[in-house]
Amino acid sequence: MFIHETTIRTRYAETDQMGYVYYGNYASYYEVARTEMLRSTGISYRELEEMGVMLPVTDLTCKYIQAARYDDLITVRTYIKEKPNVRIKFEYEVFNENGVLLNTGSTQLVFVDMAKKRPCKAPQIFQDKMAVYFSP
Repeated sequence: MFIHETTIRTRYAETDQMGYVYYGNYASYYEVARTEMLRSTGISYRELEEMGVMLPVTDLTCKYIQAARYDDLITVRTYIKEKPNVRIKFEYEVFNENGVLLNTGSTQLVFVDMAKKRPCKAPQIFQDKMAVYFSP
């Protein structure tokens, strides 16, 4: 299993009239967290695209437990629990500064060969970097 944490300061533009983070912004927080998680492995989204592979989202789940508010420093804990192959699933937990769980969710993405526009296996270099987290 691979675990990574990213902190994000909620911005005024992300809140609704009540001062709560608007529900649709959690998908953006998930994107920031998984982008930073991938970057921490030494391979960025940009590098995957330069290798001819893109990662469209095929599934998104989101459960709201408590609201984040304007100017909160939130932590998004991201998990990859299964070794990526053609698909990769990210699971998320969002916490406030006091460690209170605010939100949980997941996204599933599929590796797609950009030239063929077909699903493909993750690039070997990415599989090699992930292997250390999923050794038996």
